[in-house]
Amino acid sequence: MKLELVSFKLCPFVQRSVITLLEKGHDFQISYINLDDPPQWFKDISPLCKVPVLKVGEEVLFESAVINEYIDEITQPSLHPQNPLMKAKNRAWIEFGSELLMTQFRFVMSQDKDSYETNLKELKEKLQRLENTLSGGTFFNGEQFSLVDTAYAPLFMRLELLKQWANLDFNLPKIQRWSAALLAKESVQKSVVDEFANLFQMRLKAANSYLFIT
Repeated sequence: MKLELVSFKLCPFVQRSVITLLEKGHDFQISYINLDDPPQWFKDISPLCKVPVLKVGEEVLFESAVINEYIDEITQPSLHPQNPLMKAKNRAWIEFGSELLMTQFRFVMSQDKDSYETNLKELKEKLQRLENTLSGGTFFNGEQFSLVDTAYAPLFMRLELLKQWANLDFNLPKIQRWSAALLAKESVQKSVVDEFANLFQMRLKAANSYLFIT
């Protein structure tokens, strides 16, 4: 069955599902909406009125972690570890990755020096916690690409752009190795629209991000 993802062009959570679909080679299409002015049909099918939404025939799924679990289950082999404890830990760190994305969003949307520094401090602390957890392998679980990796690739793509735009380097070698491996993957590179970097920068400038007024 063909799947349809409903998204907007800058959503990191939808990007997670696009990476998973590309890794699995599952047939899908993606539809973009303006999240600032969503159409009524989207409001009708999205209980939380946010993306991602996955249309599976007449059924609808929401929340990226749930969507990715579904995609993983319907297309083999699984991108989850087989060990139940490791699988549970991966799910926990996927949730942590969601919180990190929100911290990163608050940081880039900071509009004054105080909020910028507060959010940067929080971002650094969470990234350091993640760094301390990693084994130093190519991916989160070592050399095997897993569903947890799809959860962090959108974060790393955005952090790499911030490094270029604001000279931000968090000096975290294990994360840097992991990030480089993920950003080199074709599925990650093709998970965003061609104009992604430009659209991301334009959105931040339009929001008067402190990154671009210092």
